[in-house]
Amino acid sequence: MSRQKMPKEIPYRNRNQTGWWVASYIERFEFYDEDKANPNRRCLAHENTILIKAKDREQAYQKAVDLGHISEGLEARDTDTGRSGLWRYEGLTSLLPVYDELEDGAEIFWVEHVGRTVRKIQSRVKAKNELEVFDDNEY
Repeated sequence: MSRQKMPKEIPYRNRNQTGWWVASYIERFEFYDEDKANPNRRCLAHENTILIKAKDREQAYQKAVDLGHISEGLEARDTDTGRSGLWRYEGLTSLLPVYDELEDGAEIFWVEHVGRTVRKIQSRVKAKNELEVFDDNEY
């Protein structure tokens, strides 16, 4: 008689009632003339965060991977140096359920900081002019 493995119950933090998920992925730009054997070389990378509608975490994962690959292989040219290259998809950095229905003030995701000092927590807070949305400087 063979024993079937009982499916584990999904913990609350990984369950989703809304059908919405938040995923982040990293893509980086790679010049054609780079030393591709050197993993310590500097690069331009974007970590993109997207909303996904999916029935469960498996579907959310697959959609996030598929969406992350959209820019894979897109070519671009640096106008300052004349160097050309393309975008590379590296992979997912996060996939979380959205716990609240999407509306003004809805919690999209949260991070728990355990065992940190009060000083460390307070150091994470930014003044209004330090928030990314208020940084109007060009790169």
